[in-house]
Order: sequence, then C-alpha cells, then structure tokens
Amino acid sequence: MLEYLTKPATAFQGHRLLRSGPLVEVALAVKTANENDWSGAILVFDDLTGRQIDLDLRGTKADMIERLSRPPQTNIGRYRPRPAKEEVSESRGRGRPKLGVVAREVMLLPRQWEWLASHPGGASAFLRRLVDDAKRNSGYPEKRGATQEATYQFMLAIAGNFPGYEEATRALFADDRRRLAQCIADWPEDVRAHVMRMAFAPHSQSAQD
Repeated sequence: MLEYLTKPATAFQGHRLLRSGPLVEVALAVKTANENDWSGAILVFDDLTGRQIDLDLRGTKADMIERLSRPPQTNIGRYRPRPAKEEVSESRGRGRPKLGVVAREVMLLPRQWEWLASHPGGASAFLRRLVDDAKRNSGYPEKRGATQEATYQFMLAIAGNFPGYEEATRALFADDRRRLAQCIADWPEDVRAHVMRMAFAPHSQSAQD
C-alpha cells in the first residue's frame, strides 16, 4: 500500500496548517502533535478529494504506519450483484486473454461498418482505441471538475461557517480566481492559501487567470 502511504494529504490544527505532504508524513506529524497534548481539533484531508481522513493514532508510530499500510477493506460483507445478461463478455477464442469487455448494440450504416472493419484489429478494437483517445484528449474538463469538487469539500469542512463562504463557492465553480481570492480575503491565512493552492494548482489553468 505504498501508494496510499504517499498520497498527498494536509493536516490543520484548528485553522493553522500543521503539515502538508505524503500521508505517512502528515500522519506522523499529527501523532506527534497529539502526544504533545495539543487540545485543539486536528483535521486531516485527502488533497485529491478534499475529504477528511480518519487516522487511528493508537499505539506507537510504527503501529500507526502498519495500520495505514493495510489495504482498505471497503467491500467486506457487501452484496455484489451479478452482471445483467447483456453485460456478458465477448466470446473468446482458445488461448485468447479475457479483456473484460461488455457487449452493447451499436447502430451504424453498412459503409461505416466496412470502414471500421478495415482497420487493424477490426471494428471492436478500433472503437476501443477511439474511446481511449477521446478520454485522453478531453481530460481537462474532467480534471478541472474534480479539482473544484475537492476544493469544495475542503472548504465545506473547514470554512462552512466563514463569512463569504457561499459567494466563495460560486466563484470556485465559476472558475473565477480573482473573485474567489476576494471572497476569502478575510479567512485565516493558512486556510486561504490552501484553498487557492487546491483550486488553482500548477497543473490546472483557470479561464480567469
């Protein structure tokens, strides 16, 4: 579970930034602060989703890291329905690896089927490549939406009762960097900085920038 231990996270002591970085480092900082009898609330956030992470601080630091290293058990005891009849994988030839594909009806003209079939791998393989290419080329709106949602979740948890919160969320989803900065100008410095960092990280580009 190295990926989980190194996922980006941020911890706040009240409204003051405690630590931001890989989850394991953030967790250790939280453990140290807790052992130093810090009486204020400490909130830990997943920077990719903006949602809070609950840490089990019992035992030693090694105990805590060992627990973090365990795979999340999210589906234990849950009923998993069988796939519908139409979600049957395509027939496989002898020795052909299972692709996990799902059969669906596609309506095309004969000349369109002929054009698809002329490509290497046939119609199905070419359609899959088209879908993958479209997903890669249209990734920015999806990533931008995920970034805004993560920022919103963080704001909701730590600043939901701050002045200007409602207007700030509207500016966030309008992708208006200037307006968002104005709305949160009176918020605690660390909270304000983290909101702007989450909302307009270097990999995302605001239309208002």
